Amino acid sequence: MDRILIAYFSHEGEAYVGGKIVELEEGNTKAAARMIQAMTGAEMFRIEPVTPYPHDHMETIEVAKKEQQADARPPYKGKVADMESYSTILLGYPNWWGTMPQIVMTFLEDYDLTGKTILPLCTNEGSGMGSSEKDLKQLVPGAVIGKGLSIQGGKVARSEKDIQRWLQKNHVI
Repeated sequence: MDRILIAYFSHEGEAYVGGKIVELEEGNTKAAARMIQAMTGAEMFRIEPVTPYPHDHMETIEVAKKEQQADARPPYKGKVADMESYSTILLGYPNWWGTMPQIVMTFLEDYDLTGKTILPLCTNEGSGMGSSEKDLKQLVPGAVIGKGLSIQGGKVARSEKDIQRWLQKNHVI
């Protein structure tokens, strides 16, 4: 049986949700990743930054903007053991400045993902997938990039049916 990995980056703290800045105990992407794990039983890997992003939303988006402008590759904690044993990676991330956060790019570049299927899930507040699907295809040219799922962050708690349909459509469940 093919092994599936849920790899995700999520930001806790302040976030822009529903037109205002709110406090999140659990990041939206983490909440979606937990739903996926409940449906699939897949193993999870959190892309956790070595240097945490600021708690404050405005500070975080400024750090993210500077990282993107510098094409930075922020380090993260840990490694996925046996990455070669996974055939499918369900990749979760928020949309920061029109694409995935730079730390997700660090993660992707750390492994040979040739021949693997990557299914992106992007949380956002209305900007959808941005250019992240196109960026994934450029960043990991040897992988098969499936159709992504965009979830509005403020609606993650009510997105179980959308996630389930996406997983079914991609033959994960």
